[in-house]
Amino acid sequence: MHKPITPQTQSPCCCPQNQQQHCPSSMEIQVRAHEVFQLDLVKFENQQQFLMGSEDTDINILDGEGPVREVTLSPFAIASKPVSNAEFQQFIDATAYVTQAEQFGGSYVFFKHLQTQQLRHYQAQHVAETPWWVYVEQAAWHCPEGKGSTIQHRLDHPVVHISWHDAQAFCQWAKLQLPTEAQWEFAARGGLIQQKYAWGDTFQPNGQLMCNTWQGKFPDQHNGQNTPDTGYLGTSPIGAFPANNYGLYDVAGNVWEWCTDYFSTRHLQPHLRDPKGPETGKQHVLKGGSFLCHDSYCNRYRVAARTANTPNSSASNIGFRCASIPK
Repeated sequence: MHKPITPQTQSPCCCPQNQQQHCPSSMEIQVRAHEVFQLDLVKFENQQQFLMGSEDTDINILDGEGPVREVTLSPFAIASKPVSNAEFQQFIDATAYVTQAEQFGGSYVFFKHLQTQQLRHYQAQHVAETPWWVYVEQAAWHCPEGKGSTIQHRLDHPVVHISWHDAQAFCQWAKLQLPTEAQWEFAARGGLIQQKYAWGDTFQPNGQLMCNTWQGKFPDQHNGQNTPDTGYLGTSPIGAFPANNYGLYDVAGNVWEWCTDYFSTRHLQPHLRDPKGPETGKQHVLKGGSFLCHDSYCNRYRVAARTANTPNSSASNIGFRCASIPK
């Protein structure tokens, strides 16, 4: 039986950390590249410049969002959408890949997604300090709430319970790669300069929900009825909310998205070209926030916001999107 853990990331409320010592070796996660799989990519064919990070008063200082720095990016492309369950299923069918959650025997699930009987069974499996996270045996990408659950009616939702290693394996198969944090943030900003959100400075312009975040009092009460008008209790279909100015969907809320960079809070150079983070580290960057974000404790749906987790960690609010570099 897996024991409860104390999360070690900068933001334990966002996504719990896997403390298990065994990690599948690189040989276990290597896959052959796919010849025909394609995603819809938004291409930036010229050199791009933007202001990365934030120094707003409501930022999470310990996350290392600031200082604001000028970044220059070489041409690249990024997927307009996060990888869906249907797309990840194609990868599994082609490679018989086994995710790390499956190898470890379980993953972390938000308690509101579990039946009462499940909660009683896993009452000792809550994450220390953040009891809304429960370690559930057999929870994985294809059975998000554990044994008996299914993605049958969620094929157009983003795939979850994905570790950084899992995301890398998919990208290798698809002949793509994870975006750097700078690429992700540039694309997510949609051409807006130092705006808080991917659509501007107002979270709900004219009262309209622009992304899938927690609606209600976290974590016990939720106003949602599984519609874009009132909010979703879990993930939402990809594209349920408006795209940004560059045509990217779900860059705020829904699921956290892995970046290739190791995490650091030190940004010493005011001018950077194609930054890729530190050369080594123990955690990787996650961007975008998730359906669990709420301004009462976590406003990381802002475009500059960030968190981190270990590369073997997974949860019911962690997914990814792909990028590529022109050859």
